[in-house]
Amino acid sequence: MASSGGGGSSGGLGSEGESAAASAIGSLDLDGAAASSDNRPGETSSNGDSERWQTRQHSTDDISRSKSKPRYIKAFGVDLSADNVAVAIVYFVQGVLGLARLAVSFYLKDDLHLDPAELYCFDFHCSDSIPLFGYRRRSYLILSGLLGALSWSLMATIVDDKYSAALSIILGSLAVAIADVVVDSMVVERARGEPQSTSGSLQSLCWGSSAIGGVMSAYFSGSLVDTYGVRFVFGVTAFLPLMTSTVAVLVNEKRLPLGENATSSSDSGLIESSKEHIMQIWSSVKQPNIFLPTLFIFLWQATPQSDSAMFFFITNKLGFTPEFLGRVTLVTSIASLVGIGVYNSFLKEVPLRKIFFVTTIFGSALGMTQVLLVTGLNRVLGISDEWFSIGDSLIITVLGQASFMPVLVLAAKLCPPGVEATLFATLMSISNAGGVTGGLLGAGLTQFLGVTKDNFQNLALLIVVCNLSSLLPLPLLGLLPDESPGVDNEQTKVD
Repeated sequence: MASSGGGGSSGGLGSEGESAAASAIGSLDLDGAAASSDNRPGETSSNGDSERWQTRQHSTDDISRSKSKPRYIKAFGVDLSADNVAVAIVYFVQGVLGLARLAVSFYLKDDLHLDPAELYCFDFHCSDSIPLFGYRRRSYLILSGLLGALSWSLMATIVDDKYSAALSIILGSLAVAIADVVVDSMVVERARGEPQSTSGSLQSLCWGSSAIGGVMSAYFSGSLVDTYGVRFVFGVTAFLPLMTSTVAVLVNEKRLPLGENATSSSDSGLIESSKEHIMQIWSSVKQPNIFLPTLFIFLWQATPQSDSAMFFFITNKLGFTPEFLGRVTLVTSIASLVGIGVYNSFLKEVPLRKIFFVTTIFGSALGMTQVLLVTGLNRVLGISDEWFSIGDSLIITVLGQASFMPVLVLAAKLCPPGVEATLFATLMSISNAGGVTGGLLGAGLTQFLGVTKDNFQNLALLIVVCNLSSLLPLPLLGLLPDESPGVDNEQTKVD
């Protein structure tokens, strides 16, 4: 695997590259000394003169190297080196893919006629081991873009039932996951051993880029559905993942030797490599300082959700159009960017336990405001359904994004050297599994309370139960590291 240095500026230069550079500099020095001696006839060069001259030459080289050291533009406090730009663009593409989010929801609801409980099942949220064509990262980014383009092309053309739709959505999610593993491994390598604030800045760059992509596509996600239909939106979206394939050239990675690649790709080499990685992951995950925080993240994400039921309510009952929901998506995308800015400016040095506690309490309380929309009390207060929905979504999204950032920071800091990409992907998969579990629990509650696409009598009760259940993980905050601002990964401890 190509080594990436801390701070994100050294890319794939490892110790061998530094040694080669040092040897080249030494050769240039010797050549310069010889030329200097030849060009000064009549002068006798003593050993002392030669040493003093070489000292001055080294000093000049140091100054030259210092002046030629690249100075990068910063975003969210992170240098925009080539690798970091690649990471940011991959996350930007993930945000732009939100162009099809509303189209998928309306397609499943109106074309495939799914109920709220069924809609939950469609909410789907290895590269360090196996090189492809001599690269462990570039090849996977190219593959990710091609798979993503294929999945949305299928949605635009031949998908016509819920099973083929599920397969296409899974394929698209797989494409995003592949790119995630690659770029997240790069982020984890830079975050390892850094203070919480530095790791927070890296995650802010990633999710800030995603939010910017979401802002750029948000409004059109609704207006295009209204004007041209969902198939057209799927077709346009199919071109977006190809950006991920394009930016692969920015990843600073040296091609592996052919023999090494062949060995790694052989059956025996693959099996041994897989076994080794599985053992490394297991030995890492079973450590209390990794297992306990991961357990908390899973439980925190696994509380029931009422999102799909609310989508049916605002479209079937309140009559919100795709164009208006596109405006709401635009507002929430901007709010997501604001939430990242709030975290990056004020919260990235706050202990994790405090952030989780405060944001969970406020999030539960603010989530209850949806009851006002369901019961119509907002109109009694003189607030229209549209304006209430926009304001409610804005506030909840800012808080939700600010509370989700610590999950990413914690996951990045838990990863030990050697299995960064695989373990980070495992931790985030566990987090997503918690979200899927919460969706399934929400689906069960939705069906149990009799909430359907036409019956919303118990929707208010469903919202109350889901928001109160989000408080259940709070007694388990002791599973998180007792971390103060600026404390390194090795210094964290769990009660």
